[in-house]
Amino acid sequence: MKTGTVTLLLAVVFCCGALLYASAGCGGGGESGNTGMSGGGGYSSGASGSSISISTPSATPSASPSPSATPSTSPTPTPTSTSVSSFTLKSSAVENGGNLPVEYTGDGESATLPLEWSGAPAETRSYALIMHHIDPEGIAKWYWILYDIPADVTSLPRNVTGVGILGNNSVNGLAEYAPPHSSGPGPKTYVYTVYALSAEPALDVPPAQVTREVLLAAMQNLILATAELQVVYTRY
Repeated sequence: MKTGTVTLLLAVVFCCGALLYASAGCGGGGESGNTGMSGGGGYSSGASGSSISISTPSATPSASPSPSATPSTSPTPTPTSTSVSSFTLKSSAVENGGNLPVEYTGDGESATLPLEWSGAPAETRSYALIMHHIDPEGIAKWYWILYDIPADVTSLPRNVTGVGILGNNSVNGLAEYAPPHSSGPGPKTYVYTVYALSAEPALDVPPAQVTREVLLAAMQNLILATAELQVVYTRY
């Protein structure tokens, strides 16, 4: 009986020691025996001296994409001239919308029309002149191109010479005035346009190659204002 009692007591002591050992967290080498979230987001347990780590998703929100700094690839609209109501163009030979006298056509003396303008913007540094006509097919034809007109010039006399530079015309391709004498009967409208420019247009072709399109392209960002005079000529 004494031997059995001793054995039972030893067993109890052993169990109590094991329980105390487990509760003290021994056997893992310093790992905490308390259950909880570790500082790095892992889950730890002191049971049997081992640890189990469970990763948790990062709470850091994802950064929103920043707006693109790339400029829009949409084509830039062609600049249009500023409409200045005080900038006007007129002629002593014909009213706006009136009939062009025959002396200014190929059926007469082929003279250039006397012109005068006023009310240009103060920033004007140069003028240019284009006389054109749109045919029934919508094609532009031009008869008179004059550019690099000095800013202090505000009129052109009949058959002007020595002012500005002559561009070509669509009738014969020469750098000269081509008087209108279109084929076929009926009234046709011709438009004289004076352009007030912030600078002289930069052209890299000789005057004989300065077409209406070439000059308009060179003036694209220079136009401060425009003024027009429309005339009508009828052939029978």
